[in-house]
Amino acid sequence: MKTEQERKEIIDNINVLLNQAYDSTLDEIFALLQRIEDEEDENDLKAYHEGKEDIRKNGTVSWEEIKNEMQEIKKDVA
Repeated sequence: MKTEQERKEIIDNINVLLNQAYDSTLDEIFALLQRIEDEEDENDLKAYHEGKEDIRKNGTVSWEEIKNEMQEIKKDVA
């Protein structure tokens, strides 16, 4: 994951290139970004449904169980 500064630099560099691009290139870039967004949405929805199916098959885990497991991990690391 990029830092806020790294993200800003990349976005600034992209903006320079976008401002120099032909209209047809902008249209292609926009279409590509939309496809990427759609794919990410599809992946999120797939993960959501897989999670629901896992809960249906295997049940859920209580918050107490999670906290206890985290405590054990901390003990093992220490």
